Amino acid sequence: MALLDWIVLSGTLLFIVFYGVYKTRGSKNVNEYLKGGSESKWWTIGLSVMATQASAITFLSTPGQAYHSGMGFVQFYFGLPIAMVIICIVFIPIYFKLKVYTAYEFLESRFDLKTRSLAAILFLVQRGLAAGITIFAPAIILSSVLGWDLNTLNVIIGVLVIIYTVSGGTKAVSVTHKHQMAVIFTGMFIAFFIILSYLPDGINFSNALEIAGASGKMEILDFSFDLDNRYTFWSGIIGGTFLALSYFGTDQSQVQRYLSGKSVKEMQLGLIFNGLLKVPMQFFILLVGVMVFVFYQFNASPLNFNPLANESVKNSEYNDEYNLLENKHIEIENQKKQVIYSYSLESGSKKEQLKQEIAALNLLEINNREEAKTIIKKANVDVETNDKDYVFIHFILHNLPKGLIGLLLAVILSAAMSSTSSELNALASTTAIDLYKRNMKDEKTEAHYVKASKWFTLGWGIIAISVASVASLFDNLIQLVNIIGSIFYGNILGIFLLAFFIKYVKSNATFMAALITQIIVIIGYKFDWMPYLWLNLFGCALVMGIAIIIQTINSKHI
Repeated sequence: MALLDWIVLSGTLLFIVFYGVYKTRGSKNVNEYLKGGSESKWWTIGLSVMATQASAITFLSTPGQAYHSGMGFVQFYFGLPIAMVIICIVFIPIYFKLKVYTAYEFLESRFDLKTRSLAAILFLVQRGLAAGITIFAPAIILSSVLGWDLNTLNVIIGVLVIIYTVSGGTKAVSVTHKHQMAVIFTGMFIAFFIILSYLPDGINFSNALEIAGASGKMEILDFSFDLDNRYTFWSGIIGGTFLALSYFGTDQSQVQRYLSGKSVKEMQLGLIFNGLLKVPMQFFILLVGVMVFVFYQFNASPLNFNPLANESVKNSEYNDEYNLLENKHIEIENQKKQVIYSYSLESGSKKEQLKQEIAALNLLEINNREEAKTIIKKANVDVETNDKDYVFIHFILHNLPKGLIGLLLAVILSAAMSSTSSELNALASTTAIDLYKRNMKDEKTEAHYVKASKWFTLGWGIIAISVASVASLFDNLIQLVNIIGSIFYGNILGIFLLAFFIKYVKSNATFMAALITQIIVIIGYKFDWMPYLWLNLFGCALVMGIAIIIQTINSKHI
C-alpha cells in the first residue's frame, strides 16, 4: 500500500475512535451508559441497527458470494421487512412500557428468574462467539493478503473498539455508527462506479448485466422447495423471517440499539427505516460482486484468490502440476474474453449459441479451479481453498488507485468495528443487568453499575479477541455467523413467543422445553437434518410445541 492509503486508513479509523470518546465521555448513570439516555432519533437508530448487522463479513464475503454464485443470496433477506413490522407492533410497545434495559428482563416478569437467566446465557454464548468472528473475519483476510500478522490485527481491531465502547457505552456506539455507515456507503459506491469505468469500451452497465446473466449470475429468485438449496424465496421468507425476528427482536445487540430511542415512535421508525433500506443495500453489495465478476471476464484473475493457497503450492512438490492448471486457466480466460465480447455485440440465434459457449467455458473454468483446490490441499492440508472471502479484497488491492485502497480497507475495518462495538455493548449490558445486578443481594450505587458495565465491556472485548485468535476459517464467513445465530435464535424466539402469546404455558415448562430444544437443534445441525436457515423455524416451533406438551401433562397431574 502507498503512503496515501495508510494516511486515509489510519486517519479514518482514528477519527471514528476519538470522536466517539469525545462526544460521549462522562456517563453518570446506568440509563446514560446502557441506553444512551433514551434520546436517540429514528435515523440514528436505523443507521445503528444497520451498522450492527453490516459487519466486515458483509463487505468481504457478500461480493465473493455473488462472484461465485450470483445474486440469489439476496433472498436470504426477504423476511427482514416482515420481521420489522412484527417487532414494531408486538415487541417494541412491551419493551418500552416495561422500561427494560435488556430484552431478557421481560422474561422474568412473564416467567421467572431461571428462564430469564437461561435466555441471557444462550445469548451470551452465541453472541460471544460471533463477536470473535466479526474481529477474525477481516483480520485473517487482511493478514493473508497484506502480509500482516494475524494476531496483531485481531488485537488492533479489538482494542480500537474497546476504547470507545468502554468509554461511552451505548451512546458512543450509536454516534460512531453514523460515521462508520457514511464511510461504508461512500466506499462501496465509489468502488461500484470505478468497476464500471474499468470495463472495455463499448461495454456499459446494461451490457455488463447481460454478460453476468449469460453466466447465471442474475438469477435472483428461486421458488423451488429444494431443501438442498440454501437460498430460495421460501427459505428467505420463512426461515429468514424467523431469523430476523429472533435477531432484531430478542438479540440484545440489536434490541439495545432501539431501546435507546426517546419514544415508541422513534424506535418503530428506526426499524422500519432499516427494513426498507436493508434489502436494497444487500442487493447493491451483491451487485458490486457481480460487477467484479464481469470485470474479471475481461481481465486476468488468479486461479485461486487466496494468496496463501497459491504460495503453499508454489513452495511444494506440486508446483509443476499447478502451473499446468494455471496455463489452462489463462487459456480458458482468453477464450471466454473473446466469446463474451462477441456475445455483447450479437443478437438473435447467434447470441443464444454464444451463450451456450459461455456456459461450457464456465464449466471448464469451475472444474479447473476445483482441480487446483485439490492440489492445494495436497500441498498444505491446513490452507483455506475456498476463496470467496478473498475475491473483493483482491480486486481492491490490485485494481483501485492510491487513496481508494485505503478508503476501502477503512470500509472493511469500520464495518468490523461497528458490529463488534454493538456486540460488546450488548454482552456487557446483559451480563451487568441480567446476571450481575439481578443476583446482587446488596443495593449498589448507579456509579457502581456503570463501572461494572465498563469492566464487563473490557472483559468481553478480551474474550472476543481471544476467540478471534483461535478461530479457523469456515466455508464462507457470512454463512458462519448466520449458522451460529440459527442454532440459538429459533429457541430464544420461541421462548419470547410463548411469553407474548401463549399465556397458558408457565415458567417450568418453558425452561425444560428450552433446554431440550437446544440439545436437539445442535444435534440436528451436526447431522445436517436441514439447511441452517430452517433451524430458526425448527427451533422456534420445537420449543413452543414441547413447552405446550409439558404444560398440558403437568396440568393434568395437578
